[in-house]
Amino acid sequence: MDLCNIDDIRAVLGRHGFRFSKSLGQNFLTAAWVPARIADSCGVDKTGCALEVGPGMGCLTEQLSQRADKVCAIELDRALFPVLEETLAHCDNIEIVQGDVLKCDLAAICREKFGDAPVYACANLPYYITTPAISALLASKSFQAITVMVQKEVAERICAPAGTSAYSAFSIYIDYYADAEILFDVPRNCFVPQPKVDSAVVRLTPRSAPPVPVCDEKLFFSLVKAAFGQRRKTLANALSSVLGGALGKEGIVKLITDCGFDARVRGEKLSLADYAALTELAHQRLNK
Repeated sequence: MDLCNIDDIRAVLGRHGFRFSKSLGQNFLTAAWVPARIADSCGVDKTGCALEVGPGMGCLTEQLSQRADKVCAIELDRALFPVLEETLAHCDNIEIVQGDVLKCDLAAICREKFGDAPVYACANLPYYITTPAISALLASKSFQAITVMVQKEVAERICAPAGTSAYSAFSIYIDYYADAEILFDVPRNCFVPQPKVDSAVVRLTPRSAPPVPVCDEKLFFSLVKAAFGQRRKTLANALSSVLGGALGKEGIVKLITDCGFDARVRGEKLSLADYAALTELAHQRLNK
């Protein structure tokens, strides 16, 4: 059985009476090179294990099983369990567990299923959970690398440098916790049902420490969130929601200029290091 062959896909799904769920953002791969390349790129080998989120038909799961010592796949849709039981019957190192990646204790699952082995995460993420799912995977601190397929524009936002149109608060969040790179694009015609946009595969390698020291993470991320919450505003105006009560408008402008930035600068012009410096000075002035 070719798990990326459209005829085989339709035959298997038909036998089990499966219907695609728009609410779950289900799109199955029909190009065999994609799961093979994801599995090759994620970094796992027989000395490690793989955790997959959303196995779908099991085409990536199958590829991971050929490279990893063990694979655990988390699937939310119970209707896919009999499908996966058939498509992965020939693989003896795969376990499918029912669960929601946004609610699971990923660290506990990794300890239970893999012990002390190094673990690599892989996923073909539906758009509606991309940001929280990636955040959950990073927050678990359980993975050597996280390789995910997302919408192409999301991949560009994840890896965007400061000053570009794609640069966002999420770009800074990712850069704080991981080194990110776009590995390759996946055209929309590689899926069934065919989505309206192209995808891309991104690999995140968690950092052992942030690239720059931050004195107050809570304040740091609140400043970043405020700065990008209203992109058309200057940074001084955007930060009023966080610092206005304590520093006032003039105090915020002085904070920005004392960090070496133009008083009219917008938030998307500042790098992670710039926000770290801004946080350091803000922390000092808030705690006088």
